[in-house]
Amino acid sequence: MTDATDAPRRTALDATHRALGATMTDFAGWDMPLRYSSEREEHVAVRTRAGLFDLSHMGEITVTGPQAGALLDHALVGNIGALKVGRARYTMICAPDGGILDDLIVYRLAEREFMVVANASNAQVVLDALAARQAGFDAAVRDDRNAYALIAVQGPESPGILKKLTDADLDGLKYYAGLPGTVAGVEALIARTGYTGEDGFELFVRPADAVAVWEALTAAGRDVGLVPCGLSCRDTLRLEAGMPLYGHELTTALTPFDAGLGRVVKFEKEGDFVGRAALATAAERAEQAPPRKLVGLVAEGRRVPRAGYPVVAADGTVIGEVTSGAPSPTLGKPIAIAYVDAGLAAPGTEGVRVDIRGTHEPYEVVALPFYKRQK
Repeated sequence: MTDATDAPRRTALDATHRALGATMTDFAGWDMPLRYSSEREEHVAVRTRAGLFDLSHMGEITVTGPQAGALLDHALVGNIGALKVGRARYTMICAPDGGILDDLIVYRLAEREFMVVANASNAQVVLDALAARQAGFDAAVRDDRNAYALIAVQGPESPGILKKLTDADLDGLKYYAGLPGTVAGVEALIARTGYTGEDGFELFVRPADAVAVWEALTAAGRDVGLVPCGLSCRDTLRLEAGMPLYGHELTTALTPFDAGLGRVVKFEKEGDFVGRAALATAAERAEQAPPRKLVGLVAEGRRVPRAGYPVVAADGTVIGEVTSGAPSPTLGKPIAIAYVDAGLAAPGTEGVRVDIRGTHEPYEVVALPFYKRQK
């Protein structure tokens, strides 16, 4: 017998997803749409037209106060205090030993107000860490996970669709920026961010307004082929775009330098920050003896690699591990992201194989990302 408290949480759009015939799945404690039609159809729609996503499972945490920026500079690895109002930054929160607790997007909403957006699976971890690191700062950390629904419209047609519903200056809105405005007559934070490799927007609205905004976007995009999209195609889209996924490319066992993302660590910012000493050591280690590097792998055959499969050299020696893999609708071949020994990580390296249930399938090593949109 299952306790009711163990049941997955439902977003404000749950009834809408079910009415659209979505296949639902439990993801990070939320009941979320996996797909509506097919992963391939939804993926291609985002690459060529536009897709609509419910991302309300993401975790929003608001940090306010005179020292909000200073707290985030101490708690995170990025230089958040230098962020201009209206801009966003990709960053990470690390443990004292340098291990990655989560990767984040931080928005500066006002001089003394920031919104930290965490992955659904790590939202409580991030909230707890920020609260623990708050001591000594004139700043408050607030759990706002129930205050927002998050809807994303992604794809080349997304600016035209959203322009029908807002008078906000979308043409002036840069990538990784956000501005308050109205969408379909309701208040929203309009952010030019996304996780698909395409242009697009993420709209933070009140849960009570989510259905109205979803339906307005659906109507505005109908004539250009907008379709609802689930988590399954979101994964293949981010994989093609070479974007890391926590729990796959990023874990507590890895530092940002191990993940090839040392650029997010800003040693030059003022003051100490959690994990600084360990990360300085990791940076030095990575420079002297590069760890395994994150690379792209493209299959020569048709078999699909999955996370955890060993990557091997021609002689069968294990040289790495697949972190994510799937068929690529854009390339028409199976692809994978993997950590491999630095000496075999150069694009074009020959003799690299993936051990797929005992068979060593040949793969081409390529630079990430697999796909980059034309601007």
